[in-house]
Amino acid sequence: MPSRPDKNLETFPNPTQERDYHIHMEIPEFTCLCPKTGQPDFATLILDYIPDKKCVELKSLKLYIWSFRDENAFHEAVTNRIVDDLATALQPRYLRLTAKFYVRGGIFTTVVAEHRHSGWTPLPSVDLFHFDSQPSTRG
Repeated sequence: MPSRPDKNLETFPNPTQERDYHIHMEIPEFTCLCPKTGQPDFATLILDYIPDKKCVELKSLKLYIWSFRDENAFHEAVTNRIVDDLATALQPRYLRLTAKFYVRGGIFTTVVAEHRHSGWTPLPSVDLFHFDSQPSTRG
């Protein structure tokens, strides 16, 4: 059966709940439609989160992200909607989504939205270090 866009985010139990650890994902093929022009907007999404009890299943994340390709959405609104949906599904200790939209009208737009679990503060040893962007292939 072919895969289809789907708003359902599936999760699985965090195998190491006793430890804070950083999950980093780069999603280079995000697409939605400009609500003003109807033209496609393209972005690379950078997802960083510290799971609590659940982690996101990758295929469901791919299909969820794919589900926006025919939706009209302003950059700010769609970035925050994705954060809200991920926060609801995962209930992570911490989550940050950086949406780096490709140039439109000579302007690059980057939107950063965060969610922090109530009462969670990172331990001093937690370092949310920077990952350099990856090419689409590794060699």
